[in-house]
Parts: sequence; structure tokens; C-alpha cells
Amino acid sequence: MVKIHSILIRINQKSFNFENLLKGVFFAKMGTTSDLRNGLVIKYNGELHIIVKWEHRTPGNLRAFYQVKMKNLKNGKMIENRFRSGEEIDIVRMETRNFQYLYHDGSGYVFMDKENYDQVSIPGDIVGEQAQYLKEGVSVQIMFDGLKPITVEIPPHVELKVTEAPPGVKGDTATGGTKPVKVETGTTINAPLFIEEGDVIKVDTRTGIYLERVKK
Repeated sequence: MVKIHSILIRINQKSFNFENLLKGVFFAKMGTTSDLRNGLVIKYNGELHIIVKWEHRTPGNLRAFYQVKMKNLKNGKMIENRFRSGEEIDIVRMETRNFQYLYHDGSGYVFMDKENYDQVSIPGDIVGEQAQYLKEGVSVQIMFDGLKPITVEIPPHVELKVTEAPPGVKGDTATGGTKPVKVETGTTINAPLFIEEGDVIKVDTRTGIYLERVKK
């Protein structure tokens, strides 16, 4: 049995306890295609992938196989692969924890574990484009491979305050036209002409599309 010792380091003037991130099992194990399920993380071609969709096929008298669609957790690319029925796969046990976004420290995005209040700074290449919708206090889920953060998932919808909005053209508010408005995170959203500075709007973080004005 491997004993895990507590290691304390300093990150952004805060104590960070690695032992708290090591709750649970983070070891890879060999399985077979019978273990396939949506959401399973496997190591394929030396990189981590999450199973998005799988299908068991038996084409006539040919040998059965599994057609698998999976997402590369490093670069986000979707790929498909065919596995022989009963073929070994490298299953990786992951842990997903709930965090709260605090601030950007100049080199990364700082999140706080909602359970033990430890803080971790995650680089922008892991957070990705969804960083443009991150505002202080928003809850996220972070997936870890051992000590290494792999993905950050923010809510599908967020409410953001409009900080800049050009005036709409009088008489055009009912035509369905849009205009670019700037929100509190610094990003720009195409919103209806009636949206004004100070309004709070709901945005789809997956597409960047305006959904509605939030009633005050």
C-alpha cells in the first residue's frame, strides 16, 4: 500500500495542500471494451480522452467491435476509433471537485475549493475560451488527473452586467436587430438594441449567444 504524505507549498501567498487533492484513487488500470461507458476517461495514444458516445456493432458474420467517439482532454479535439470486442483499454480514475472562481493573478485563473478552501491557479490554455465568461464567485467543476488539473467546466449559462452599450437607433427596437455590448468580464456580446448599460443579461457560455435580459 502506498502512503501519501502531505506536502505543503506556497502558491500566490496561500498554503496549498496536495493531500486534499489526493482523496480517492488516481491510478490507471487495465480494462476491456466491456467497461466502456459515456464519461469514462481512458488513456489513448498516450493522451487522456473522455468517452462521448460508444456503440457495439456486429456486422454480419464479421467479428464484433465497438465504435467509440471520444474527446481529447488536452486539445478538445473529437476523434473516433474502432476497438475490437474484448480489447484492453487503459482506464484512468479521475476526480471532479467543485471550485469557485476568485480572480486572475496575471499568469492564471485562481479557483478556491468549496470544500476545504484551498486555492489553485490554472493556466489559460486549460480554461480555454470559456474564460471570457468567468466572473468572480461563479461555481465551476475541475477535473484532476492526480495533481494535474485537466479540464474546467463552467455553468452553461451565466448572468453578466453590461458595462458599455451604444445607443440603439430609435424605432428599431422591435425589428430584431442587434448591437455589440461589453459585459463585466470584458468580452463583447451581440445583444438586442434595447439593451442598455447597467442591464444584466443571461449568456450561453457554450455559444456566446445572448439569451435574455434578467429582470431586476
